[in-house]
Amino acid sequence: MLSVDFYGIEDQLTDEEKMVQESAAKFVDREVLPIIADCFERGEFPMALVKKMGGEGFLGAALKTHGGAGIGPIAYGLMMQELERGDSGIRSFVSVQNSLVIYPIDRFGSQEQKDKWLPPLVSGDKIGCFGLTEADYGSDPGGMKTHARADGDSYVLNGSKMWITNAGIADLAVVWAYLDGVARGFLVEADRPGITMSPIRHKFSMRASVTGDIVLNDCRVPRENLLPGTAAGLVSALQCLNQARNGIAWGVLGAAMACYREAVEHAKMRIMFGKPIGSYQLVQEKLADMLTGITAGQTLCMQLGRLMRNGGADHAQISMAKRNNARVALDTARKARDVLGASGISVEYSTIRHMLNLESVFTYEGTDSIHTLILGKKITGIDAVKR
Repeated sequence: MLSVDFYGIEDQLTDEEKMVQESAAKFVDREVLPIIADCFERGEFPMALVKKMGGEGFLGAALKTHGGAGIGPIAYGLMMQELERGDSGIRSFVSVQNSLVIYPIDRFGSQEQKDKWLPPLVSGDKIGCFGLTEADYGSDPGGMKTHARADGDSYVLNGSKMWITNAGIADLAVVWAYLDGVARGFLVEADRPGITMSPIRHKFSMRASVTGDIVLNDCRVPRENLLPGTAAGLVSALQCLNQARNGIAWGVLGAAMACYREAVEHAKMRIMFGKPIGSYQLVQEKLADMLTGITAGQTLCMQLGRLMRNGGADHAQISMAKRNNARVALDTARKARDVLGASGISVEYSTIRHMLNLESVFTYEGTDSIHTLILGKKITGIDAVKR
């Protein structure tokens, strides 16, 4: 396989980090790549991979208890990179399970909640989803309308969530709702009366991923289903999103690498006007731009991983990595599609699949514009959003 390590990043990795990356790469080559184009074309998530990913230690990868692998942030990022080299839908599933379900339960949950839910989530026996985004409140989660009220020994939830990864296959939803004016997290089992999860159909992106709506209609949960550590409100939810955004920053590089490799191989083999198209300056410029962008993204992620390992990563630094790398990956996919010519629109190649997926990744977990505003405020100290 063509190396995409122009700055010798791999030389900086520990043995554990190399082992995790190699394990994830082998899994993708063996289990994902042979089936993913067909899954994408049919619009189906490969459910058979869930337990296998649990067995590989991908679910609960950063968790240090309850059967988790307990790996560090750079090893975790490399895992996300390899999984998204397979498909954004596969990485998205693992990212949600880790960062948006296991993380909040571990970080904000009671010991009883941890003991009940973490082991089956880590093994893949249970699947989770994260219910924050609403139809009218994506980039403005503070405006969400979902609310909860205390009623005896229960809470009653009403509201709806939209564009939720894994909704429809999830056994458990981590739902965010206002309780007495404060955003709190609730664990809502999918089989409870009053909760309905419906898949969103007719997607042209993330087709090998389950995306759905959640509707809560007088859904009653016991008081012990409240995540007790979420009293800080949306700060808790945003901490979860920071974990997920880190995984995305690494993951999109895997998609970019897959597109770059296809473009390079095609450029060397495709003959036009009696020469390989890779001999033409315009094509070489595209390839140089792709490699430069990927290399810059790798260095951002490596330093971010070090900061996270040392407990010093700021949310704006995570935003920079997500913003930059999503841009790089989408630009790389588009350039690769151009280099591939007509072949670039066929799912026989991975590029068009990655390109379509990256249109969603560019938007979710904070749009490009929102991350721009986060960085702008960090730079100037001025909030550009009018209140």
